[in-house]
Parts: sequence; C-alpha cells; structure tokens
Amino acid sequence: MPLDPTWLRPDWPGVTAFMTTRGPNFGRKAGDPEQVRANRARLAEQLGARPIFLDQVHGADVVRLQAGWHDDNAPGADAAVSTDPNLAVAILVADCLPVLFAAPGGVAGAHAGWRGLAAGVLENTVAELCAAAGCEPRDVKAWLGACIGPQAFEVGPEVVAAFGRKPLERDQPGFLYRPNPEPRWRADLPLLARERLMSINVTRISGGGWCTLTDDSRFFSFRGESLGRPCGRMAACISLGR
Repeated sequence: MPLDPTWLRPDWPGVTAFMTTRGPNFGRKAGDPEQVRANRARLAEQLGARPIFLDQVHGADVVRLQAGWHDDNAPGADAAVSTDPNLAVAILVADCLPVLFAAPGGVAGAHAGWRGLAAGVLENTVAELCAAAGCEPRDVKAWLGACIGPQAFEVGPEVVAAFGRKPLERDQPGFLYRPNPEPRWRADLPLLARERLMSINVTRISGGGWCTLTDDSRFFSFRGESLGRPCGRMAACISLGR
C-alpha cells in the first residue's frame, strides 16, 4: 500500500520511515478504540511490518521490541529498538518530539517530550540501538519529526533548570526569554534534541521545523484540543527493509 504523500518522511534508503499527519487517529485514548484498531491495521499494511505502540510515560526507558507484544501488553517506555524486519517501532505524537533512528542492522524511535529529553531518552536510545545492531553512534542517522515549535512552547524555570541551565532572565541556547509578566521561556525541543545527539557523536541529523500547535490544518495537537481542535494522535514509525 503506498504511503500518503502528505506524510513527513526522511530520505533514507533501506528502511520504511514516516510520520503521519492529521487524518487517521492512532491513539486509543484519543478516539474510538475500534476505529483506532482499524487505523493501526492499515498502518501495518503500509509499513509491511507490525507496528508496536508502547505505553508512553514521559520517561527515558528504552526496550527492544518482542514478537509477543501487542497493543494490550506493550510495556511502559518511551523508546524502542527493532532488529526484526517484521516488527516496526511506532511512536504516538501530539506535541512531544518524535525522533527516528536508522543504523546498519537496526532501527529505533523515541518519544521525546521535555521530561524524557532532559532525562536522556535520546542518549539511551542510541546506546541501545548500537548495542543491538553492533554499531557506533557515528553510524546512526536521526530524523526529527513534528512537535510543538519554539514559537509556541512556553515553559517555566523548572524546565530550563532540567536541562542544566540557570533560569536567567535572558535568552540562552534552546530557550528564548519572554516575561509574561513572571519569567517564562519558549523552549526549542528540536534544537535541544540536536544538542543532545551531537554530544554523543550522532551527527547525521535531519528533520525538524514543523509545529504541531500552530499548523492546525496539518497536525493533531494535545494543547490544541483545549482550543477546540480535533482530538487525535499521529504516529511516527520505522521498520527495517525486507
């Protein structure tokens, strides 16, 4: 089954990788479960592999996909690695940053909200992928999907501090200062993710630049739901080529 041309995709040979846009809902907590089950079945046809959705908990744990997992027994974790062409990594997306990874012999995906990003979910994912695929970080390619953009993601001092920065009342890398009237910052998740990846020698990084909140015709957004936008979850998926 051909992929929807409106979906976001990295230009990677040898793998099937994409992030869906607003349309089919893949989140069981954000819509009719039967419809979501049907949507996930169609997704499997497009991937040519069975997508496994984790119970995402905004943490930094990484798992290796197992054939016995399905929608009702997948573990609580925010990243997964697959070395099996029959098993696809599937990350639910609403505003947090999805990151897909490809390496010789393995693929991975991570759900990187600010909590997971600060806790090291990307570093942990790369380490697990390298262990599973027998490669080095320099062999890994990373692609950043759509998330809430820096023009829309306002945070408090606790988020700035979580990334090891002092919540000073000025701009600093990854955080633009905006008094509101109390001190607030606008966080740049893609920039923070690139910084983390570069620090562990992952240098082949692409993607980023889409905002799920402000581009309401193209994406679902968790924050946008409070503004009356449709409720739903997108999926960022990757599987090894057969």
